[in-house]
Amino acid sequence: MNILDKVHREITPLSPEDSFLVFDRVKENFDFPIHFHPEYELNFIKNGKGVNRAIGDSIEEIDNIELVLIGPNLHHGWIDNNCKSKEIREITIQFHENLFNDELLSRKIMLPIKDMFDRSIHGILFSKKISEEMFERISQVSKLDSMDYFLELTSILYDLANSRNQRLLSTYTATRDSFENSDKIKKIYEYVQENYDKKITLPEAAELVNMSQVSFNRFMKKRTGKTFVDYVNDVRIGYAAIKLIEKDVSISEIAFHCGFNNIANFNRVFKKAKKCTPSQYKNDFSGIKRIL
Repeated sequence: MNILDKVHREITPLSPEDSFLVFDRVKENFDFPIHFHPEYELNFIKNGKGVNRAIGDSIEEIDNIELVLIGPNLHHGWIDNNCKSKEIREITIQFHENLFNDELLSRKIMLPIKDMFDRSIHGILFSKKISEEMFERISQVSKLDSMDYFLELTSILYDLANSRNQRLLSTYTATRDSFENSDKIKKIYEYVQENYDKKITLPEAAELVNMSQVSFNRFMKKRTGKTFVDYVNDVRIGYAAIKLIEKDVSISEIAFHCGFNNIANFNRVFKKAKKCTPSQYKNDFSGIKRIL
């Protein structure tokens, strides 16, 4: 089967109030399926020679080091392929599509970034030279806080935008008929983000957008590839994964605070999503994951 045949809609744990997600770790392999999301993603990989990178309709074997910018809703993912390394360094930075709004991007000083964002709907591969030069700066961003982080990331984006030998990867672009471009799905998204720690029922959600339960579930399946229950669980598991890494509290407490009243159900849903138990995820994680 073609690796692009099955594409998942990733639910990132970024709430509307958050700005960035940074994920920095050393890993043995890539086990996340081809996916897409409405956030921009800057992805740096070191020691990944032999890995296959799939972005849109582009599939290429990567070199030892690479840096790519992926625009909103563009399918992407990495597959182990011929990689022999067991110490792959991956740093992922995700940020909202509207973090830099149109008015800001129209300012003369921001035009290089605006142009880069416009081209990122194809996926942009930066040169090996700029990837090596940016490594130290990108590896430090997870250690910064609040405004320092924002300013450094903006500076990194500006320098990338002005760098030479960029290459577009995919011949097709992501459709703008995307997850957040529907008023109904946007209302559901905001409702789940605000209430993921509480009981959320299908009838309540369907009523929120004036749809029957059957029509609503069909609508969610078409837009997200998931039933409403699975979509809510994905959001909850995303928040649970963050809390498992960042908070020194019990797994049962995290389950409760993420809307699961049954620890057995939490363990089952978590293992299905992450391919490991919550305790394994917490113990095995050897990196940094932060939301700012």
